[in-house]
Amino acid sequence: MTTAVSTLPYLNIAAYKFITLDNLPARREQYYQAAKMNQLRGTILLSPEGINMFLAGKIANLRTFLSELLTDEAFNGLEVKESFSQNQPFNRLLVRLKNEIIAFGIEEVDPRKVTAPRISPHELKNWLAAGREVILLDTRNDYEIDLGTFENAVPIGLNHFRHFPEAVSKLPEDWKDKTIVSFCTGGIRCEKAAPYMQMQGFKHVYQLHGGILKYFEDCGGEHYKGDCFVFDQRVALDPNLRETKAALCFACLSPLKEEDQQSPLYQVGISCPKCYVSPADSMQKRIDILHEDLHEITTPLPGLTPYDNYRPISVPKDCDQQTLLEFLTNVGRFRTQEEWLACINSGRILHDNNRVSADRIVRSGERFQSIEPGMTEPPVSTNIQIIYDDEAMFVVNKPAPLPMHPCGRFNKHTLEYFLQQVYNPVKVRPAHRIDANTTGLALFTKSRAIAAIVQPGFERGDIKKTYLARIQGYLLEPEITCSEQIISKAQRKAGARFTDPNGQTAITIFRELKRLNDGTSLITAQPLTGRTNQIRVHLWHYGTPIIGDPMYLPEKKLGSTQTITPTDSPMSLHAWKLTMKHPVTNAEMNLEAQIPHWAN
Repeated sequence: MTTAVSTLPYLNIAAYKFITLDNLPARREQYYQAAKMNQLRGTILLSPEGINMFLAGKIANLRTFLSELLTDEAFNGLEVKESFSQNQPFNRLLVRLKNEIIAFGIEEVDPRKVTAPRISPHELKNWLAAGREVILLDTRNDYEIDLGTFENAVPIGLNHFRHFPEAVSKLPEDWKDKTIVSFCTGGIRCEKAAPYMQMQGFKHVYQLHGGILKYFEDCGGEHYKGDCFVFDQRVALDPNLRETKAALCFACLSPLKEEDQQSPLYQVGISCPKCYVSPADSMQKRIDILHEDLHEITTPLPGLTPYDNYRPISVPKDCDQQTLLEFLTNVGRFRTQEEWLACINSGRILHDNNRVSADRIVRSGERFQSIEPGMTEPPVSTNIQIIYDDEAMFVVNKPAPLPMHPCGRFNKHTLEYFLQQVYNPVKVRPAHRIDANTTGLALFTKSRAIAAIVQPGFERGDIKKTYLARIQGYLLEPEITCSEQIISKAQRKAGARFTDPNGQTAITIFRELKRLNDGTSLITAQPLTGRTNQIRVHLWHYGTPIIGDPMYLPEKKLGSTQTITPTDSPMSLHAWKLTMKHPVTNAEMNLEAQIPHWAN
């Protein structure tokens, strides 16, 4: 490990090692607490095949963390690449458990067992200076290469490293007898790329030891053109390992050189020379890219693989002064009281990282943490369609079943989780909520300032919502305004809500569209208030429940299922239209989701 000295206050490190690791959950907690104590930010990836780290912090703190880590014999020989910066380049600290520390998906490629021959930076420099015939194969993504690469290097043509095997299959056949040096940012991708090429019959493949960053450290910028892209807020480093003036386009996430930033086509957060299209097409192009990312994130569903989930639970106002057990039983109806008691007694409910007792009195606003070891989640529908997107907000046509946000048995299998992955680093904020079993329009904002404008609009009724529903039976009149009050969350029973004179104000306008021969009818519903399950409860109150509703059944009966499965018949409730003024331009907007098949 090097110990360079710098006048800049922040030390940045990149390090990895392929080695068999066990006790991953315990290691995750140990490294997270150690990094947190030293006020570090960045990412540590742990998997059965090893560790991969990108961390930054004050120099003394980070060196203390590394010293403690290296007391573990498992990390003997860990090579650490260092650079320095004026500011902290990471927003937060993450310690994650993964199947692989670098996603590749081919089990036969295991750097713990087989690696390709390594070539040191100095040896490669000598080869290039001597004019030795060698193919320099850049295994990075195309957008990284755009900022800089070795002279005469050949890009393999990737937008994600998982596509490397496909790219190798397209290389010229005569390359199998030529000398090839593969390289990447820090060397970790070549640990799998080079051995894979050997498996495919390439006889003389080397991997650049330590990657571009190690080459910069040992040899400077000779035979290299441009800068090196890095995956943090610095964007790129020059051959002296100093942060450059490169920027990141938040519209397409492409790295931008200084000349790109001077282009009239560059508008911060909107477009850059690489992604600019005419106004008429720009939104659809963004949406098409987002849809591709959504498909990649949801295929396969991430929550089907067991993982340890650390879930925050906040105490709502109507649970103030309850015991911990009462509060958890009320807000977490996916478990019985006995199951919650077992969680408490086993130390899986924490407050400020301390165990708590079942009879502890909770206060409104307190936050607890629930640990869910080896969690898997039920499958959900993932046909998420983004129908509008601009710099301030976006609107999706949500499928069902799909919860809006983490709750109960769902954490990664939620609309909010999926969207946060594709919109990162923008923090998405739901402006309102619709049921997991309900399809249709859901509006999200992209900043706290826009959320402060839009969310009160829903509360005041300035934003008009129109739902489409198919119900059992017929309304008594073509138009009915239901003002039956609905009991609060604290009063509910078995997850259901009821109309009650002592409940909360709830008003819905129902209009009949068509009576059907099978004894059902098609109606619209316009909620003027925003109570949970409001439309469903009001229709159930009238004896005309929604077709397919698993909770509010005909003849005033209640079901035991809250969320349907993708193979169940759909619940016939659809958030059809939104009418509003744009929070920035004040222009009138009429958004409409495609009508579902049950309404045709």
